Amino acid sequence: MTKETVQSVHERAVATRERIIRAASEVFDEYGYSGASVSKIMSRAGITPGALYFHFSGKQALAHAVMVEQGNGLESPPGDDGLQRLIDINLYLAGQLQTNSLLRAGVRLAVEQGEFGAPDDTPYQYWVAQFAAQLLAAQEKGELLADVDVHELAWTLVSSYSGTQLLSQISTGRSDLYRRLVALWRYLLPGIATPAARAQLSFNNQWDQSAT
Repeated sequence: MTKETVQSVHERAVATRERIIRAASEVFDEYGYSGASVSKIMSRAGITPGALYFHFSGKQALAHAVMVEQGNGLESPPGDDGLQRLIDINLYLAGQLQTNSLLRAGVRLAVEQGEFGAPDDTPYQYWVAQFAAQLLAAQEKGELLADVDVHELAWTLVSSYSGTQLLSQISTGRSDLYRRLVALWRYLLPGIATPAARAQLSFNNQWDQSAT
């Protein structure tokens, strides 16, 4: 087999896996883990059982892949690292949770993961690390109060964000998520940010999909 042929086979395999993940995310988003099935996913992806089982051993493996890859393809808002960018990322994710099936399914499966395997906090730790990076930059810029523990705050923010989006999903299908996150930040900021930093912050609504 030539190098070109090997590369072509690899590219087709990658494309097929991406198609499976996309279809699986749509099915898990719509039906949850218990209501989803391999047959539904194969039908949505338009593939054969052989193609699916080449990449995944079954529904449990598919669910785990969707859960841990939930952040793939996201493009964080531009700007200097720090408190404003952290807020922008939070609000951007609110918009993505209204439209992005991979993120939506990954978040849903993170909550439902007790149904398909041992608890895995990988997706939560991913966001803790992302938020902590922005908080470290904010700390270096003097935007945070002196007694703030960046890593503890990142964990608290992820857990608060998770609970907010879950209640918003149950209550309104996430149509009020942007507004709820803005409220969360307005209550949180006096306890973590300096008055000078707070005066410079804004809540850009360009990611509020419910307003479009």
